[in-house]
Amino acid sequence: MTANVTPDTEAPLVVMRDVQKHYGDFQALTDIDLSVARGEVVVVIGPSGSGKSTLCRTINRLETITSGTIEIDGQPLPEEGAALARLRSDVGMVFQSFNLFAHLTILENVTLGPIRVRGLKRAEADELARGLLRRVGVEHQADKYPAQLSGGQQQRVAIARSLAMKPKLMLFDEPTSALDPEMINEVLDTMVELAQEGMTMVVVTHEMGFARKAAHRVVFMADGEIVEVAEPEEFFTNPQSSRAQDFLSKLLTN
Repeated sequence: MTANVTPDTEAPLVVMRDVQKHYGDFQALTDIDLSVARGEVVVVIGPSGSGKSTLCRTINRLETITSGTIEIDGQPLPEEGAALARLRSDVGMVFQSFNLFAHLTILENVTLGPIRVRGLKRAEADELARGLLRRVGVEHQADKYPAQLSGGQQQRVAIARSLAMKPKLMLFDEPTSALDPEMINEVLDTMVELAQEGMTMVVVTHEMGFARKAAHRVVFMADGEIVEVAEPEEFFTNPQSSRAQDFLSKLLTN
């Protein structure tokens, strides 16, 4: 484990209790119980259609739940309005697609939230944004537009944009799945650095190397349920459930 920060297990930042999610007759999430400690990196893995992205998206209410409770930093997840907007400004999210504004420069993409939501002056926001772009290795691209950057660069800008809001928690929903293979590592390296600095992270990914390297715990899902939770070394060398054993054996043979 490469993280330098020990999670604070006494005060979880995220608590999901008995969470259920239905789409009509289809049950996407069943009996989800999961806590994420401050400073913890939880990596969610499993076969396609297992509910990983749905779980991730319920944490900032991009997906509403059918029943159960979710708390962030001791507060129930707000249903709508200003309270939900505040929550989302505290919970950064990075998607498969980069979701950058095509008509804004890279610098403008990163400063938009701090200026509009956090009320920063432009000069202060610019300084913050340039520091974050430097941190993710794209400071020289500040005056370009998203279409002028590679996919890997755009995704690192998306990470910088989320960090500019100074979030308590970062959610990553398959952040490398839309990238060419040679660009994946540059994004994963940025995420590993975040983990080492103590950012609380929930990461849905197919990148098992990242899970081994950066996770405190691996959550394995199948058919909308959490099947197994373990430390990375334990999970990858000695999975307990037949579903996890089958999943890992297919990874190794592909």
